[in-house]
Amino acid sequence: MLDMKSFRENADLIRADHDKRGISHESIDEVLRLDEEWRQAIHQQSEARRQRNSAAKEIAAAKKSGDTDEIERVMAQVKDLGDVIDSLDEKANVLLEERDTIRMRIPNILHQEVPVGADEGGNTQHSVHGDKPDFGFEPRTHNELIEMNKWVELERAAKIAGSRFFFLKGDLARLEMALQSYSVDFLSNRGFTFVQPPVMMNRKAYEGVTDLADFETVMYGVEPDKLYMIATSEHPLTAMYMDEVIEPSLLPIRMVGVSPCFRREVGAHGLSDRGIWRVHQFTKVEQIVISHPDDSWSHHEELLQNCIDLWDELGLHYEVVNICTGDMGTVASRKYDLEAWLPGAGSYKEIVSCSNCTDYQANRLRMRYRTADGNAAVHTLNSTAVATSRALVAIMEQNQLEDGRVKIPEVLIPFMGKDVLEPCSF
Repeated sequence: MLDMKSFRENADLIRADHDKRGISHESIDEVLRLDEEWRQAIHQQSEARRQRNSAAKEIAAAKKSGDTDEIERVMAQVKDLGDVIDSLDEKANVLLEERDTIRMRIPNILHQEVPVGADEGGNTQHSVHGDKPDFGFEPRTHNELIEMNKWVELERAAKIAGSRFFFLKGDLARLEMALQSYSVDFLSNRGFTFVQPPVMMNRKAYEGVTDLADFETVMYGVEPDKLYMIATSEHPLTAMYMDEVIEPSLLPIRMVGVSPCFRREVGAHGLSDRGIWRVHQFTKVEQIVISHPDDSWSHHEELLQNCIDLWDELGLHYEVVNICTGDMGTVASRKYDLEAWLPGAGSYKEIVSCSNCTDYQANRLRMRYRTADGNAAVHTLNSTAVATSRALVAIMEQNQLEDGRVKIPEVLIPFMGKDVLEPCSF
């Protein structure tokens, strides 16, 4: 969330950002109103405590002099102060909770270069990479390829877990593991530390990394333990230093996380989202950086370049897009997406999301670093490296052969020991 100082000193900047997003100023004004009432309650409480402390000194002096009349007079004056202080304390706590509940829903300040647009149609192309494949035959969709090669079991998975779950088999399952190993090696060689996170989080930690009131609809809860299955390793890795003060010498902290991810993915989706493209459980390799504020924008470009270099080595055709104001979520200040070309679907589809969240998550997580003038919020950044199921789709559709087999990207051949994905026997 935005620091309260920003509301008190730069409310017009937040209002201007809301104008870019096309949302009203009502929440900003309500935060400022509640903050003023909270500060008044705190001031009144402080004054009441001062009066009580002063009265205690007067009573002590009267007792020392034996002046019983003075003791009774002073005690009569302050006999209700305890109840007043308690009442003001309760009022202040209620106001603070109301203020910060609204403040947590107010989105991050957008970077000045974020393009203005009403929805995803306003996203702009940043760059294009690789050659669009040219087939001498009608390309198949990934759904057709996985069916004819028996690489995926959708119906049998639905029988035991429900729709949008799957069994992955044979060479395609091995390729999924190869993608994980390749991506971790790639990022480890660039100074990222491999971390495997827990796959469940409590509500307090989850509220620190995302707008849970909005995101909760796509998450799986675990009862009666009040935990959530993670939707991405970004969330536990970013929350790893919650409620801590980080030594500046440790910054930047670079992590590459691998984890299963769980999402309900509610709502209707198009034909190209079927198969293993949009599913309830998948594996993702994620980049995380916890950064000094002065360096976060250079780290954002670093994360993007890592993605570009990684996907270029896979030899696939894709584009990078700048996400516009109307397609931006609550948390990120700026975001790039990589979108792979899917010949079978005849469209570009998102495979990577790369975000700088500035101090928005750190303020919610109370995650700081030491400075000469006190503690200050770090900046947090995240980027997909590879969401393996979507990478498999892109590889299958772009590298398919006329007989239905699939060429393996050259950088993955050492992990596979072969250069073509063969059909599964059952």
